Amino acid sequence: MLAAALVILSGCKNKKPSLTGEDPVEVSDFIDFFPETELPYQFGDTTVAKKEKDSLLISQKVFNQFVPDSLFNKIFGKGTKLKIYPMGKVKASGEETYLFAKAVAGDKKEAFVLAFDKKDQFTDGLSLLRADQLSSTQQSAGMDKGYSISKTITRKNPDGNTSEGKDVYGLNKDTQKFMLIMTDALDDKITELINPVDTFSRKHKFAADYGYGKLNLVSIRDGRKKDRLTFFIHFEKSDGACTGELKGEAIIKSPTVAEYRVGGDPCVLRLTFGSSSVTVKETEGCGSHRGLRCSFDGTFARKKEIKPAKKKAVTKK
Repeated sequence: MLAAALVILSGCKNKKPSLTGEDPVEVSDFIDFFPETELPYQFGDTTVAKKEKDSLLISQKVFNQFVPDSLFNKIFGKGTKLKIYPMGKVKASGEETYLFAKAVAGDKKEAFVLAFDKKDQFTDGLSLLRADQLSSTQQSAGMDKGYSISKTITRKNPDGNTSEGKDVYGLNKDTQKFMLIMTDALDDKITELINPVDTFSRKHKFAADYGYGKLNLVSIRDGRKKDRLTFFIHFEKSDGACTGELKGEAIIKSPTVAEYRVGGDPCVLRLTFGSSSVTVKETEGCGSHRGLRCSFDGTFARKKEIKPAKKKAVTKK
């Protein structure tokens, strides 16, 4: 009798809880529900469009125990009833965990990636791909072995040629948020950006270039005084529909924060530096330096400095 009871208890303990209902579950059970995925991992719009088995369904109430509904509200609208399905799971060498999920509301189907820290706490989410009916385009998304996340769209043009656009994201270690680290526009427009402070001294530990692509740049250089940093910022958002640019000096307020504030200019910018990024925040309106429907706000990854090659000494005979 005792042996039978132990077998029954063992079976109950090993049985995975259902995620289709409304009962609370542990975060470990929620994460374990996602299938292990090997890298590189890639999926396309046809994968997102296909119908899933209801046995794999994660109820919206269970899902929202661990992931805020604000992530989906931006896409589907507040209060929309969703069906959510697991797609894959990647554990990043003892640190964060990435979960790939699909949300469905009527004919809208969208894939997301969710990041959880090493304590299994949700930190950020990112929309990756929305299934559509456009025969002229193909979409794909995925993660490479370096944990970079890519979104790619390929379009067949009327002349028979194809164009490709690609965005690459990474999880910022300082902010624990996804940030755009590289972009190739589907249609090339501007090819080069002139950096007016490029040749300035860069001895300060935060003096570097930060950004992604060719048209989104935060360039930091040494200031005229030890308590200042010279900077140049240029960005383009909404496919070039909104741009901004500002060159000036920021006063160092703390070991990691500098602030741009000049008499006669209502614009106030705060620059917060991490080990591998800078976060720009408008604390007062900077509308005179940018378009009306965008802001300087954003996090930019630090770029590796490319030093000129040393010239070899010429030996005289």
